[in-house]
Amino acid sequence: MRDMDEAVKPGGMITRRDMRKVFWRSFPLQASFNYERMQNIGFCYAMIPVLRRLYPERDQAARALKRHLSFFNTTPQVVTFITGVAIALEEENVSAERQGRPFDIESIAAIKAALMGPLAGIGDSFFWGTFRVIATGVGCGLASGGSPLGPILFLLIFNIPHVLSCWWGLDIGYRSGVGFIESAESSGVIEKLMGAAKVMGLCVVGAMIASMVTFSTPLVVAIGQTTIKVQDIFDQILPSILPLALTFACYVLLK
Repeated sequence: MRDMDEAVKPGGMITRRDMRKVFWRSFPLQASFNYERMQNIGFCYAMIPVLRRLYPERDQAARALKRHLSFFNTTPQVVTFITGVAIALEEENVSAERQGRPFDIESIAAIKAALMGPLAGIGDSFFWGTFRVIATGVGCGLASGGSPLGPILFLLIFNIPHVLSCWWGLDIGYRSGVGFIESAESSGVIEKLMGAAKVMGLCVVGAMIASMVTFSTPLVVAIGQTTIKVQDIFDQILPSILPLALTFACYVLLK
């Protein structure tokens, strides 16, 4: 088992114990959400263990805390990647100061601001547009049948990817930083993953419409001695076409 006080990177100052504290502190990101700077307090709270390590003097720590109280808002499930990048930059700032090298302290806030928008788009596509929809479909399907596994599976399907994303995101952000996002964007991987996530989410929504929306017509047309059920005609054209039409009608009205 690795020593928790061992540095994460060779020659680095941040220990595994520090990173684990940051990981657990990332979950209440929106506990102090406010309409002026949104998630800034939660982000600063997660950074405290690292800032204590890097800035033992009170004045330095106060300035670092103030830096991370600026406006911040992104998808909570991907916030740790930005946290990891911010930790790496704060560590670089301390290292440059000790070696007498120049370091642009404003770059920390600038990179946070540059990352929170694109990562929010990725996080929203996967977690709100895909995992939440899948979890809801599975959970509601089981719960409507009286199974207690409904809410359990809903929480597991949504939160297991959430926890893994936070854990890996923190490590990748700290080790690779902005270069990871740049390489992923240049290779087109992010765009492909977002497209796949949207398709998967729409497939789940379609399955939920067919299985959970009940809407049919009782109309019967009499032609001579023969009666024709209108619903049977719709089913032959496309099963569950009326629930689909009702869903689209509700969507248009909501728009």
